Amino acid sequence: MRLSRRARLSLGALAAVLLLATGIAVGYLVPVLRQPGNDSIDAGFARDMSVHHAQAVEMAMFAYRLGSTDDIRTLGYDIAASQQWQIGQMQTWLTQWHLLPHSDNRPMSWMPDGQNTLQPDGRMPGMASSDELKRLKSATGKDFDVLWCQLMLRHHLGGIHMAEVAAQKAQTTEVRTAAEQMRAAQQYDISALTDKLKDLGAQPLSS
Repeated sequence: MRLSRRARLSLGALAAVLLLATGIAVGYLVPVLRQPGNDSIDAGFARDMSVHHAQAVEMAMFAYRLGSTDDIRTLGYDIAASQQWQIGQMQTWLTQWHLLPHSDNRPMSWMPDGQNTLQPDGRMPGMASSDELKRLKSATGKDFDVLWCQLMLRHHLGGIHMAEVAAQKAQTTEVRTAAEQMRAAQQYDISALTDKLKDLGAQPLSS
């Protein structure tokens, strides 16, 4: 059956509309398909590092308030400010990916062999215990400075490996880039904390 010119034009217009609609739909769908899933390295890193950072911010604010020297107070402020900003960045990722800030997954489950890095009571690597935090809050003077440097150094050493894995294996460029920046910043802090312990005549914690 031969179609009239008007019918052919109508069918052509319909095809063009369908093609345009399909292109728009794909354009919206592809970014969603590329978003990290609930069990991805990206999501696991964002959740676990947010928790890890939160304790660092807490300890850093202790140093800002209780440190006996300008060096300790300044270092505490800088760590608190940078890691609180990074927490906001990671929580923003989770919101953009339509994922909850927490999951039922065990800590470090996103990381190869991560479960074996947990401390016996389930704390992530480097994190201080509640008893250690109590000791820190009650310490004064040089004793505070030494204990804070020791705990923060151990904390950073525990977190830096998480950042290294995410920098290498995360799905998204934004996470890989941010994780590498975190690794570099924490390495700088590690050097500063190590030097400060030497100035104080103290040694890093053995574990």
